[in-house]
Amino acid sequence: MQAKTRLSQKEIEGILNKCDACYLGMVEEGGIPYVLPFNFGYHDGNLYLHAGPGGKKFEVLKGNNRACAAFSTDHELRGRHEHVACSYFMKYRSVLMHGYIEMIEDYDEKVKALNIIMEKYTGKGDFKYNSPAVNNVQTFRLVVEKAEGRSFGY
Repeated sequence: MQAKTRLSQKEIEGILNKCDACYLGMVEEGGIPYVLPFNFGYHDGNLYLHAGPGGKKFEVLKGNNRACAAFSTDHELRGRHEHVACSYFMKYRSVLMHGYIEMIEDYDEKVKALNIIMEKYTGKGDFKYNSPAVNNVQTFRLVVEKAEGRSFGY
């Protein structure tokens, strides 16, 4: 069984649409990996994320804004022979996005980012927010420099 490793942009976006979370990999001082799950939105080649203000993730990103987001979906355990452990494999589709993080500070841009995220989960992208809600959330984007996908077993 071969893996398909050159996915089209349409195939990559199809995988992103199926995922309900992404895992953002960052690198702490000293080269220590740091990975956290996030809700996300994807628009015009950028990955949009949000979190409460403060916390370790922002300290890590302040020291090194390079990041990688990982997505995985359509997991299905398959086996060729029920009594042979090595005959089992996992079908999946996955995407990696490499780039750098930009913090979004402008109020209107934050609202746009929040609506991109909300549209992914609700199908609606025209929410209204009160000022304290917008001012007390940190929005940021992964500016994607490289996206790569893989499909195995499909």
